[in-house]
Amino acid sequence: MGCCSSTEIKRDWKPLEERSCTDIPWLLIFILFGAGMAFICGYPIATGAASRLVRGYDSYGNTCGKNNTKIEGVPLSGRDMTENKYVFFLDPCNLDLINRKIKSLALCVSKCPAAELQSYNDVKLFALNNGSHLCSYDISPTRYTSHADRSTKCPKLPVLPSKSVPLLHRCIPTDIGCYAEFAQAFVTFVSDNSVLRRVVAGVMASKEIIMGLCLLALVLSLIMMVVIRYISKVLMWILTILVIIGSIGGTGVLWWLYADHRKALENNTLSVFGKEVASDNVKALLVYSIGATIFTVVLLLVMFFMRKRVALTISLFHVAGKVFIHLPLLALQPFWTFLCLMLFWVYWIAVLLTLGTSGTAVKNNSTGLVEYQMQGPYQYLVWYHAVGLIWISEFILAFQQMTISGAVVTYYFTRNKSQMPATPILSSMARTFRYHLGTLAKGSFIITLVKIPRLILMYIHSQLKGKENACARCMLKGCICCLWCLEKCLAYLNQNAYTATAINSTNFCTSAKDAFLILVENALRVAAINTVGDFVLFLGKVLVVACTAFAGVLALNYQREYTVWVLPLLIVSVFAFLVAHCFLSVFENVVDVLFLCFAVDSKYNDGSPGREYYMDKALMEYVENSKKSGLYKPGDGHGQELKSMARGGTSA
Repeated sequence: MGCCSSTEIKRDWKPLEERSCTDIPWLLIFILFGAGMAFICGYPIATGAASRLVRGYDSYGNTCGKNNTKIEGVPLSGRDMTENKYVFFLDPCNLDLINRKIKSLALCVSKCPAAELQSYNDVKLFALNNGSHLCSYDISPTRYTSHADRSTKCPKLPVLPSKSVPLLHRCIPTDIGCYAEFAQAFVTFVSDNSVLRRVVAGVMASKEIIMGLCLLALVLSLIMMVVIRYISKVLMWILTILVIIGSIGGTGVLWWLYADHRKALENNTLSVFGKEVASDNVKALLVYSIGATIFTVVLLLVMFFMRKRVALTISLFHVAGKVFIHLPLLALQPFWTFLCLMLFWVYWIAVLLTLGTSGTAVKNNSTGLVEYQMQGPYQYLVWYHAVGLIWISEFILAFQQMTISGAVVTYYFTRNKSQMPATPILSSMARTFRYHLGTLAKGSFIITLVKIPRLILMYIHSQLKGKENACARCMLKGCICCLWCLEKCLAYLNQNAYTATAINSTNFCTSAKDAFLILVENALRVAAINTVGDFVLFLGKVLVVACTAFAGVLALNYQREYTVWVLPLLIVSVFAFLVAHCFLSVFENVVDVLFLCFAVDSKYNDGSPGREYYMDKALMEYVENSKKSGLYKPGDGHGQELKSMARGGTSA
């Protein structure tokens, strides 16, 4: 994987100039785990489960479309089904939702009935004319109409017209009304609710408008990523004004209510019971008013002392906008990540389905039918496969974060932007693939370790819903909440660790430690960016949704015959929010990477000869203003190396 020597090299702080492989043992562990996933994929293929999934098999263990071997104790097994390529269910509408299967006898047939068969005589004629036997193999077609077991071994009448599903060779009824009994309540509601029918009709008639508005949301999100650097200062002022008005206004209202209730209490016009209630209300309002006053004073003081640090957030947003101008392909990262995740999830589901048909053929003594069950250690393959879903998904997300970090680090630490690589995104991906896959494997595994117990607790909580007592329910929810918070904190630390690795090619633990120390040293700045910055991005999402919804109202106004616009507008608004969240989350990642680069740059450089800043002019202006106000001390690092981040060589 392009691994280099493990010899440590002492050097000056020069980001990007030296690269070495990181966390090689974790890369080997991840490769071995991937080999295990490949074995899980190969096991059902080798045992014929994949063939059974694609071709289908009957209730006697015969795989359709091939010659089968005899199963001991099952007389109707081991039949030659070369000509019978389709699976036919005697009662296809009898679904077992709990076990996710059709509770019906399955047979291999040569042709699916294309027309409805009303009687057993029709079934008999279909078998004689087409050679496709729709009753059990031990019943001759000539006896379909008179056999004593026809009610259990022949299809339920009427036999609905069906056709085979592409690739899976199952005869599925063409009339979806077959499954109406499982959606009876919804179907009844739809048939009885004229409003819902109009809503659905409006969606179908305005599908072109919906697609156009979704495209508009995509364009607006891309524009917002560039424009937000120009309006971030205005949004900061809006936030400040809203917070001041809200806190002071809310406190004033509480004090006014307290005075009003106290005055009413002193008038002595209330009954004895009324006085007791009023007295309790006055005491509660006094407590609320005092608490609100303390909160408002503290909040205003914090805003006052953090006002200069809010300026850093504005500067970072400004620089982030420039990053997207120089690196426009960053905006496409969500697309590639989503595509990779979708491909992996499709593969994962396909393997999971094949595992469901894997194992040894076992005869059910009560029914005499055959089921495939995995026995021994193989039955735990599904759990291994489930862990793989989480770990590899987190690994793909981590690869995106490392790619973004590497590209932004390249931009930040390149003084002459004209000398940047022709394709910084591809260069970052290549560096990540060559040197840092082990770091991504370790970071994503840590998230997996936290996510698995949280998912298990969520499953237990869902299974015990309505059965556990209040204390157990509270404890479960508390544990789930704590694990969720821990997961979010670790994800944020991981992201900064990937940035530290992208800067100086150190292993995960070293990078996480260095990133954590820098974040602690800049705790107030981090708080300002994560609060004010997140609010600004939230306003950006709201703006995209509002503009898209407004355009939707104008567009749908030309179709006044569809008076119910609720569902089309809801679909468009939800899609607009998801798209805006997707793109602005990349913007947020860029801001976080820029901040860590800025913190390192400002700590170990002071602008003097030989220690020039790498930062953009906007950040330089922030530093100069901070120097004038005394909030910034140049050269906090005293010229020392960032030793822990400047360690070369391979790390374990």
